[in-house]
Amino acid sequence: MALTLARTMPGVLELLPLDQIAFQRMLDVIRRNYERFGFLPVETPVIEFSDVLLTKTGGETERQVYFVQSTGALDKEGAPELALRFDLTVPLARYVAEHERELSFPFRRYQMQRVYRGERAQRGRFREFYQCDIDVIGKDALSVRYDAEIPAVIYSVFRELNVGAFTIQLNNRKLMRGYFESLGIVDGERQMLVLREVDKLDKRGADAVRDTLVGEAFGLDVAVVQKILAFVQVRSTSLQDAFDKLDALGSGPEIMEQGRAELKEVLAMIRDFGVPESHFVLNLSIARGLDYYTGTVYETTLNDHPQIGSVCSGGRYENLAGQYTKSHLPGVGISIGLTRLYWQLRDAGLINTAQSTVDVLVTQMDPAQLPAYLALATELRSAGIATEVVLEGGKLAKQFKYADRAGIRFVVVLGEDELAKGVVTVKDLRRQDQFEVARGELIKTLRVELEQAAAMG
Repeated sequence: MALTLARTMPGVLELLPLDQIAFQRMLDVIRRNYERFGFLPVETPVIEFSDVLLTKTGGETERQVYFVQSTGALDKEGAPELALRFDLTVPLARYVAEHERELSFPFRRYQMQRVYRGERAQRGRFREFYQCDIDVIGKDALSVRYDAEIPAVIYSVFRELNVGAFTIQLNNRKLMRGYFESLGIVDGERQMLVLREVDKLDKRGADAVRDTLVGEAFGLDVAVVQKILAFVQVRSTSLQDAFDKLDALGSGPEIMEQGRAELKEVLAMIRDFGVPESHFVLNLSIARGLDYYTGTVYETTLNDHPQIGSVCSGGRYENLAGQYTKSHLPGVGISIGLTRLYWQLRDAGLINTAQSTVDVLVTQMDPAQLPAYLALATELRSAGIATEVVLEGGKLAKQFKYADRAGIRFVVVLGEDELAKGVVTVKDLRRQDQFEVARGELIKTLRVELEQAAAMG
């Protein structure tokens, strides 16, 4: 029988164990910080009903959906009944609407699961990837103060991830739409199209955006486009500078004034949440491409690696669950696309392969002494030290080589001499030295060694 070629489809990230440990530790950091801020875990099925998943949320995401069909349904006509989730926000809306009576509001949830999109295969784009989301959902109303809390979570997460300096950029969709209205762009759909275009400013550049807006597709007056470009290129250098630049925009329609007031309140409160002014700025080009955002919007970038783009984004939405319930359920949240972030950070040299999660390898010198080796391993595990035992024996040099290749730093040898003297030999493969320690002192000694190793990274 011919062998099938072992391969993975393009657009997935499959890691070797030590790289998987590094990825897992990022997940742990994000989860730990989400929980510190009082968010509760939720998981939703990877498969949803197509009609539930494909509500009108805007953007291009819904054109990338993977439909699911069982083998038993292949012969049936019509569109597949089921589809893989393409983000975690739409399933959240369904979840809140379905469990509304059982939840406490404001409902604070975090969710860290894989999502699926039919991305065109290219470097750094994934069809299967982890998203790590938080959202706060209110019943009937949700204070803008929650909009200010979200950047505090972002700051906490990325500070602990330790990937270098970063900046949280903020804007408000009401402010943008109100400003467009003051320029005569009144139609809501037309405003959204302009929003999506200016959201590409940092990627495409001002000239490309200008050409598009004055071109046949939009047909805006050159003077209007110049004002839009001046507006979206506003950046702040400090909190006071942000206030000054917001005031300098001049008066506008009611929605613009609402957006300005919300943005000022959010910016001021971010500082009260303990986020240094050096880590958040006003950026009036931030729009976010999805139509359901209605107020505050966020994007987070790494200062020394702008080519990576946004590493965390999100915003305020007023009624995302309106497709599923008559209740008014406003919310605010952000998402970290961890698979893409990990890949880019590793590609930029900011993340290295991790050390093994196995602390110690207990070698096998004499098959007859296997019960003693197993007893030693049980002692170590009971003390919280992750331990592997060599079960098949072989030359000691080969066992050492195995430990080194597997990334296990400490190797324990319990041979005839050690048993006679009541000691254990410990070899540190990273430092290439070894020492003897009394059997009764082994756990204490290893804990000290492991703590020092952890402190040195």
